[in-house]
Amino acid sequence: MTAADFPPFPPAAFDRIDESDDALFYRPPRLVTHIDDQAIAKLRDFYGEVLQPGWKVLDLMSSWVSHLPDDLELAEVIGHGMNEQELQANRRLTRHFVQDLNTNPALPLEEDSLDAALCCVSVQYLCQPVAVFREVRRVLKPGAPFIVSYSNRCFPTKAVAIWRTLDLREHASLIGDYLRRAGFTDIEAKVLANGMDGDPLIAVVGEA
Repeated sequence: MTAADFPPFPPAAFDRIDESDDALFYRPPRLVTHIDDQAIAKLRDFYGEVLQPGWKVLDLMSSWVSHLPDDLELAEVIGHGMNEQELQANRRLTRHFVQDLNTNPALPLEEDSLDAALCCVSVQYLCQPVAVFREVRRVLKPGAPFIVSYSNRCFPTKAVAIWRTLDLREHASLIGDYLRRAGFTDIEAKVLANGMDGDPLIAVVGEA
């Protein structure tokens, strides 16, 4: 399917309360975690199930920690983010780059070069999510997984309008829509933590 086969998003779907330069917002390093320890453990376990030793992985919209299993030996972990200090503090990254995907969604990576991509609790900040997801699909090998996880936390002033209007279940459908529009297949949502005694965590996975 092409972009013309999908209905347009509602007007102002990707507007934000704070439209100031994202580089200013992300300039102070935030060396904190954005989900609780239980959700982190569930995500780490899920990564361990999906990712294979020796893979090359893109950690999109990363920070000072990637939540990868300590015993999972990967050939390469390429980190992307908005804060240089946070990325330098991430011990799992073999290399990294800083880029504002809301102004430039094109990834500086080779086509069909990576075995998997991750995006942890950050998709709500993308103003051009389909363009970014298309780029992720371009750099992934055919059949490679893209794992997009989310919870119920965010910086509301930087989250796009369509995200703020939907509930937790609807967020999975929205991410699935992004993935389909970008050409991903075999899309599935998995509840990793139900939120009954901590943060909820859902992973939506598509194949390139």
